[in-house]
Amino acid sequence: MFNLILRALDALTALFAPRGRHRAGHASPAPVHHREPRPGVHRAPGPYVTDTFLDGAATPPVRPYVLTTEQRARRRALWLATYGIDVGPRRIHGVEVG
Repeated sequence: MFNLILRALDALTALFAPRGRHRAGHASPAPVHHREPRPGVHRAPGPYVTDTFLDGAATPPVRPYVLTTEQRARRRALWLATYGIDVGPRRIHGVEVG
């Protein structure tokens, strides 16, 4: 049994063994390039650069999702006002309505 397996493996290796011309030879080591570091390019600061920092306490912390319901109500009132339906606030976009 063991001899049969060895013969089968020998036949398979002879059948599927790579040819000598397709084998990769001994690879030479990759060349190492020693480059001198290039001098850095000095860039002028952009137009929005300032020396002062923003004060977070000076502005109220309002998130956009807080104002969406109010904005939706104003838009709905404006849309209904185009059809002559008077609903919502009396002042829309700073203009007195009704």
